[in-house]
Amino acid sequence: MRRRLLNATLLALPLLATACNRPPATPGSGASRYSVGEPYEMGGVWYYPREDFALQETGLAAVVADSRAGRNTANGEIYDPTALVAAHRTLQLPAILRVTNLENGREIRVRVNDRGPAQAGRGLALSRRAAELLGVPLSGGTQIALAVEADLSRQLAGSLPQAENRALAVATAPRGALEAEALPPPPGAQAATQLRQARPGPAILSAAAEAGASPVPDRLPEQVWQGPARPGRLYVQASTFSNWSDAQRQAARIGGARVESFGPPRRPEYRVRLGPFPQVSQADTALEMVRRAGVSEARILVD
Repeated sequence: MRRRLLNATLLALPLLATACNRPPATPGSGASRYSVGEPYEMGGVWYYPREDFALQETGLAAVVADSRAGRNTANGEIYDPTALVAAHRTLQLPAILRVTNLENGREIRVRVNDRGPAQAGRGLALSRRAAELLGVPLSGGTQIALAVEADLSRQLAGSLPQAENRALAVATAPRGALEAEALPPPPGAQAATQLRQARPGPAILSAAAEAGASPVPDRLPEQVWQGPARPGRLYVQASTFSNWSDAQRQAARIGGARVESFGPPRRPEYRVRLGPFPQVSQADTALEMVRRAGVSEARILVD
């Protein structure tokens, strides 16, 4: 079914009421920076941020618990609960996502500029306004699918200063006089060096951006696409393995889990799963059991 672009103010009367008399937001771009970030611990689990412009995943949504306007986000922006922003545990910041409420078919774009959600079993935390437009209640637990908008995210990343400069730390490290030797660069190295030096941020601008496309705005427009509802079934996925025996050992340790193969027949992978679960509360209980068994990377997904 072809998606329809809706005016956000026509979705429903409650949404219209919240949109009226809203004071203008303070842009957070003054201190905004591009950041991947170091590993961090939250809720007893370690997370390892990484740059991923092809991420697509399903799960359950939460609503940002700390809705205070004016606080700093993880990449230095100013949080505004009336803007279409969100928090993700591992994506580069900022990034642009297309988020779909699988239960009603609504889609919007959000700017990921913070870390979270803290609640186990939730894959994305939405601002109050983003949740309103998607039809996600404050209690969360709504089935969603998300996908990184690669071109917009690359354009955004290339337009911002970087928070980290690990190359400087390596270059300024002390070294012995005879421990380094100048060698001619391998083919292509000179061009790559020039490309890195051409911009203060990552050299990842899309072709559209380099051709002079409009910059990604700090505040995304309230555009809502309407597609068909396509709710799925809830599963708890523990780990994935390249070896069937390792997967079987983890499934036996958890209890009640099963091993499923996926991927190409010649090089299959194996995932350990529980479910499906008819209710979110049951999936939450199963997730807690799996984490107590020592599988910190376990998550709830929709299939």
